[in-house]
Amino acid sequence: MRSRNMLAAPAIALLVGALTVATADAAAEPQTVAALIQSAGNAESDAARLQILKRLHKRPDLDAALKADLDRLVPAVEKWVTSKRLPYFSRDIQRNLDLDFGVRRHSALYPLACLYRARMLVWVTLESGNIIRHRDRRRQFLDKAVASFKVAREAYPENRIVRMYLGEPIPWPKDLPGAGAAPEWAALQRENTERLADLITWWIDHRMQPDGQYGGGWGDDCEMWRWWAPVLIGFDDPKIVRAQARFSDALMSQPHMKGGYMSRMTDVEHSAEDSTDVILPMMHLAPDDPVWTKRALRLADLMETLWTGTNERGLLQFKSTYFTVDKVDTNPQRACDTVYHVRAVQPALLYWQRTGDERLGRLFSTWMKTWVDAAARAERGKPAGVIPSAVHWPDGRVGGVGNQWWDPRNHGEPTLYEWPSAARAVCDTLLLTWHMTGDEQYLAPLRSMAAMRLKYLKDPPEKAPAAGSEAWCAAKLGFLATTLAKYRHLTGSNEFDTLLGRDYRSHVALGPGGKASALADALRASAEALRINWPGYTSEVRWTDRVLRFPVLFRDEYLFEKGIRSIRSPNPLLLYTTATGDPGDIRYLPLNAVRWLTPPRDIAALVTESGPGGLEAHLFHFGETLRPMGAELYLLKPGRYTFEVRAEARQAAPGPARAGGMDRIVGPTAFEVTGSRTRIRFEIPARRLSVLRVAPAR
Repeated sequence: MRSRNMLAAPAIALLVGALTVATADAAAEPQTVAALIQSAGNAESDAARLQILKRLHKRPDLDAALKADLDRLVPAVEKWVTSKRLPYFSRDIQRNLDLDFGVRRHSALYPLACLYRARMLVWVTLESGNIIRHRDRRRQFLDKAVASFKVAREAYPENRIVRMYLGEPIPWPKDLPGAGAAPEWAALQRENTERLADLITWWIDHRMQPDGQYGGGWGDDCEMWRWWAPVLIGFDDPKIVRAQARFSDALMSQPHMKGGYMSRMTDVEHSAEDSTDVILPMMHLAPDDPVWTKRALRLADLMETLWTGTNERGLLQFKSTYFTVDKVDTNPQRACDTVYHVRAVQPALLYWQRTGDERLGRLFSTWMKTWVDAAARAERGKPAGVIPSAVHWPDGRVGGVGNQWWDPRNHGEPTLYEWPSAARAVCDTLLLTWHMTGDEQYLAPLRSMAAMRLKYLKDPPEKAPAAGSEAWCAAKLGFLATTLAKYRHLTGSNEFDTLLGRDYRSHVALGPGGKASALADALRASAEALRINWPGYTSEVRWTDRVLRFPVLFRDEYLFEKGIRSIRSPNPLLLYTTATGDPGDIRYLPLNAVRWLTPPRDIAALVTESGPGGLEAHLFHFGETLRPMGAELYLLKPGRYTFEVRAEARQAAPGPARAGGMDRIVGPTAFEVTGSRTRIRFEIPARRLSVLRVAPAR
């Protein structure tokens, strides 16, 4: 029987490689100094390299200059391998475009210093918006990284990590039996999900520290759940659930979070993460736990009593981009409400969505009127109908103290709040507010921006549009698609179908008339990203909010002038959408219809229909025996329902389940829905396409 812990294979391979190198070197002693340096440079892991360098350092026949270089290099490599704080080098690299290892340029060890310098330059670039969003600045860092990688490659041609950064992928083999009888979408979704689960488990096993951190710092570690969502929220893996619960509890117990929100003064994009990104996942995993409900409502209390006020236009808004649990920064430059402020109250917004709490309804609908008003105005060069990225306090004007409406200049990292910034968060919140109140005014900005976007796509300008113009905004409005997909999901309306067909590939695949081939193509692209470069998602990562960002390096004008288009990026949003039925991001207005009460291994699950009146999902079990499992249903309105499971009666060509030729496996079984969560249990057969249908009882 094969091991179900497929994650272990890459880690074991690296360990075996390290031991093999160490054993071979020990047996071959005494090796020449040059041979040991070569072995270190070509080592399969940094841990193996460190051991070789330490042995080299003990050699009595080293010349003084080389020993001095080793005196400096060995601690540097040891820090890379053992530091609990993964991005310890950030400040030096950003300030100096380098980290001086003190190794002579003509030393035999210089290529090793280049290996570490290059990786540091790459990861600082991936992390910093002020670098990666500006071509010339990005080129400074990445050109220097490429030059250093080339020095290392020339010296150590067998080093697979160097070759990986220079565009030669490292395959990630994985045994996935049982796929022969599966529809193509099922085999590809299962592959994506299992590989993602492997990555999550690696981080838990190799990076989780005794205090619950993962090495990137609390404010970055907390973001990892966002890409965990297809596994964490879509399925039930006890180990992964325990890790998230442990981390969430640990962060909320830190001294700076004892008041329920950050006590350190910084901008809202960063101060909100430490609360929102640990409360939100637990509201999905433990929705009935009063501890997490209380923490969510604490954020609404702070918004109502401290963070907001009525501006000179008579509208409710946040007073500053900078605030803490007990203080608001009154600096006029920071006196802005922004699209990122939604993040500060996300858990309370979810509580409102689930409960219809009247107090929260008044608070949030009043606040969203401010954004409706700001979007409608043509002001400071902003086109009417476009949501700005900031609204100034207390005058309520569009933008901040910057000269341009789209560049509020309200933070030390200016690109972070440049339009569109996190405009999608406000779009989703406007849609939520319409959904909860039925008031059409909250849809007005979505409709006006959708019209601009469609106009642009149908007749794009010949020249690059001026910054801040309508065409310039329209060119950047692709982010609107997931909000419009949620609108379609809620209403069944085809109002935005033309735009969705252009901007939202998942809608093309999953929407009415969606093609199985389009879905398979999208899943294949994500699987191809996960079939290579395991180290780029694990041991190489230095910022935990950038775990899946490695493939970005191979776009045009990043590491190379002409990118490598065959190196793709994973798509956790697509996996979350297919498994749960939610057409967009889980963080805002989540519409996940189901959580599959089964581990994310040997299973594929595609929600084809979901809503308050029922659910349909196609399931495929890749194992060899009957699979007991269950589903937790979230969107059904109260009432009596039945569910049944049917499966293909015989071996059939891969494709959608047919109305005929199906065996009933379970049901129809009656059940009652009385609240926001209902559990059902059932079984599905091995290696036959099954269909779960939930419908109102007749």
